[in-house]
Amino acid sequence: KFSDREEQLSGSEREEDEDDVEAALKKEVGQIRASTEQKLRRVPGRREKMPSVCFSYPAVFLVEPENLVHHILKDMHATKKKKTRVILRMLPISGTCKAFMEDMKKYTETFFEPWFKSPNKGTFQIVYKARNNSHMSREEVIKELAGIVGSLNPENKVDLNNPQYTIVVEIIKNVCCLSVVRDYVLFRKYNLQEVVKSNKEETQQNPSSLTEEQNSKVVKPETEEKSSKEVKQENK
Repeated sequence: KFSDREEQLSGSEREEDEDDVEAALKKEVGQIRASTEQKLRRVPGRREKMPSVCFSYPAVFLVEPENLVHHILKDMHATKKKKTRVILRMLPISGTCKAFMEDMKKYTETFFEPWFKSPNKGTFQIVYKARNNSHMSREEVIKELAGIVGSLNPENKVDLNNPQYTIVVEIIKNVCCLSVVRDYVLFRKYNLQEVVKSNKEETQQNPSSLTEEQNSKVVKPETEEKSSKEVKQENK
């Protein structure tokens, strides 16, 4: 038989053991959560055997690549804060296929549907670039892909000045990388260095970017001043 004192001691020891187990479980759960969050934040990179080209793969595809890149550029365009020193352009890659015309036609017939298949529609342009590839023709690719977009909905129209969507075609060796992006013109062709520049900096670096209206505003004061001087001389 146990005395009352011994029963109290054994009861308190059991409570301490339970508290220790509970604390250990909480600690382990916290470590698992922290490890999971860290893995989700990681974006591993892979450098190809080409200068100035690097691919990044999100660990878990919780966000579409085009939406992720658009969010980054939208923030940089609004804040005008440079957040990278070495990255020049950031292009999302939403789909890939073999870099042969028949493969590209077959793949893009379904790839373009979320943006261009009726009832969806929009204005578009096609931007093409090839690296380490000589068997593809730029004119042929643009013509065929534009035809596919038109077949999905006849109301899809080409707009080279300010399109709603830009179809980015990047040929790298024998792989075709595709994406459909928004605000390609507004975000300076997705150039991270250019998108943070203010309008004043752009005007100083490229005076020819002034519109005709802005040029007329600059010229008018000079002409008015000259005419007033001429009138004064005549009066004299």
